[in-house]
Amino acid sequence: MQAVRHFLLAVQFFTRIPVNGPLTQWVGYSPAMLRASAAHFPGVGLLVGLIAALSYAACFLLLGGQGFSVLVAAVLSTIVTVMATGGFHEDGLADVADGLGGGYQPERVLEIMKDSRVGAFGAMALVLAFAAKFSLLAQLGSAGLAVVLWSMLCAHVFSRLWPLVLIRKLPHVGDTATSKSKPLADQIALESLWAAGMWCVLPLVAGTFALGFSAMLLGILLSALGAAWMGWRFLKRLHGFTGDCLGAVQQVSEIGFYLGIAIAVGSVA
Repeated sequence: MQAVRHFLLAVQFFTRIPVNGPLTQWVGYSPAMLRASAAHFPGVGLLVGLIAALSYAACFLLLGGQGFSVLVAAVLSTIVTVMATGGFHEDGLADVADGLGGGYQPERVLEIMKDSRVGAFGAMALVLAFAAKFSLLAQLGSAGLAVVLWSMLCAHVFSRLWPLVLIRKLPHVGDTATSKSKPLADQIALESLWAAGMWCVLPLVAGTFALGFSAMLLGILLSALGAAWMGWRFLKRLHGFTGDCLGAVQQVSEIGFYLGIAIAVGSVA
């Protein structure tokens, strides 16, 4: 039951899915619980991935599955996903792009990232990220409905595993007194990483059967490489990470997963 409470707390923190009323009281909250809930971040990805896949399938089938249906379904399912998460990770990507694009010294980068306004670099990052998602999901949709649905499900799970590795490897920087991610910033326990990895087992097995071993391998590889590249940039520019950095890693590694699957499916075709 404690694991269920931690999972629901993760859902409450990382999505806009209602966890309120008596359920909120039962779940409870403490910084230690929020830290423990990080182990269920990929589980939140599984839930969001299911929402994304179901919305894509519904749009695709309602539109008849012809012509531009794959692109329209990609756009509408992404809108549903953003609504489900509150744009939590997209906001992090925009803040990171503004900070890294507009500042040179770590202090200045962090100062820009705390500004709630979206600048030119953040706007460009969001436009390019959404364009990449729309085009890749449309490409995967053209390869078959099952391909894009399983890709979405697995992408949301694995892209939420790599930020936990970032927490494990890098120190938290910035204004820790006001940061909402501070309870998550303390070095994550190895046991929590193992628990997070367990959330990935079922998507890994099912995705391998549905998409093929080479496609899953390439998708995971490019997803991990995207996260590693982001982590290297944070280490070089910030000497650590912030909560916005975790959201940015999720976005980049999600796109990397789609790209890997698209390359593998295209090479087979």
